[in-house]
Amino acid sequence: MRIAWERRGEGQSLLLIQGLGYGRWGWEPVLDRLAQSFDVLDFDNRGIGESDVPAGPYTAAQMAADALQVLDEAGVEQAHVIGTSLGGMIAQELALAQPERVRKLVLACTTSGGPRAFPMPQPTLDLLLARATLREYVENALHPADRPDLVERILEHRERTAQRYDAWAAQAAAGAGFDASDRLGGLAAPTLVQHGDADVVVDPRNGGLLVDLIPDARLSVYEGCGHLFFWQEPDRFVRELEGFLR
Repeated sequence: MRIAWERRGEGQSLLLIQGLGYGRWGWEPVLDRLAQSFDVLDFDNRGIGESDVPAGPYTAAQMAADALQVLDEAGVEQAHVIGTSLGGMIAQELALAQPERVRKLVLACTTSGGPRAFPMPQPTLDLLLARATLREYVENALHPADRPDLVERILEHRERTAQRYDAWAAQAAAGAGFDASDRLGGLAAPTLVQHGDADVVVDPRNGGLLVDLIPDARLSVYEGCGHLFFWQEPDRFVRELEGFLR
């Protein structure tokens, strides 16, 4: 498996894991600032960008093994790990399977999965049923979409790195089949859970559920922000991460 990854900065190692349909460019608004304080590793998940696109469906455990491969190839024994959306599910799998490799964990706009998790909000279900345009999906992820400049920037990236449908579906299967709810009580890493309270992709109540399930976890709510809250509030995101990880 070839997983494309990059490295920049110095300090404690920090592994960034993106979500469904987003390549490593998805960290653009915060990457350079994080690299001023950390040894940052970011990569393309299997199925997108410059990484291999094996036949699906994928599982979060398989994708966590890809993340571990990045740490191994970079020669990093232990790192802080940040995962967003599907990347947050991958990060949970990594921290559960290889606890000695994860110093601290940040779970952004994600879910524990399973029957106790709150289901996908209706606005996103409606888009899926309507076969919405890529622009509509981007606007939905930035809900409330009051920053047309962000919509255009993200849309440009997504069009440039467009996935084949089968690759998107293979990644989506990893999220649909994910369930860590009965295992999170054994998660050892100190954890910061972040969620925008206007998220219509992953129900914000899942943030509170994660904090209830993880022994050493705390919740940070981004008021008025959607699924891509770190694009909407990058300065706060970086400050919060620096404070928590240090």
